Amino acid sequence: MDGTITLEALINARLPGPQRGDRYEDPLAYWLEGRFPGSRVTAGGTLRSPEGEPLSCAVRAEVVGEPGEVLDAAAAFLDGLGAPRGSQLTVGDLPPLEIGTAEGVAIHLDGHGLPPEVYADHDINEFLDALHDAVAAHGVLQAFWEGPTETAVYAYGPSAEAITDAIAPLLAEHPLAQGARTERIA
Repeated sequence: MDGTITLEALINARLPGPQRGDRYEDPLAYWLEGRFPGSRVTAGGTLRSPEGEPLSCAVRAEVVGEPGEVLDAAAAFLDGLGAPRGSQLTVGDLPPLEIGTAEGVAIHLDGHGLPPEVYADHDINEFLDALHDAVAAHGVLQAFWEGPTETAVYAYGPSAEAITDAIAPLLAEHPLAQGARTERIA
């Protein structure tokens, strides 16, 4: 029997609010309205580290439908959006379902410790364009975060190893990437 049930998607993606909305929350809202009329997204949020870095995000919705059907359809939809491994979907009283196939890489750049001339002589936007180009064949840059001492850029795709290999030459050569570190995040 169809009724209103709660759907909660815990998404293992490091996305601040605007990117979370663009990537998951808004598409899920439109899809739910079309697939399960009367349904609506009711909340979204981002879990952050003590320094403010995004760690994961979540979207909650009230859905009009049968729990098993909603679970299967929403899992397929979120996987299609590129939900990273380690994400989880809960619908009503059903056990949580692990979802996601994408893998992620965080690229952490020194935001304040490089020589002043490096920041003066090099445009971060040009670096980000080059990073985007390096990642393009293997995934997509989904978000960035500017923290008190570093900037992080988050890339997701089918293979974290392929993303890491693709960006290695840029990180080894570009002055703004001095001291950069990569971290597998999904």
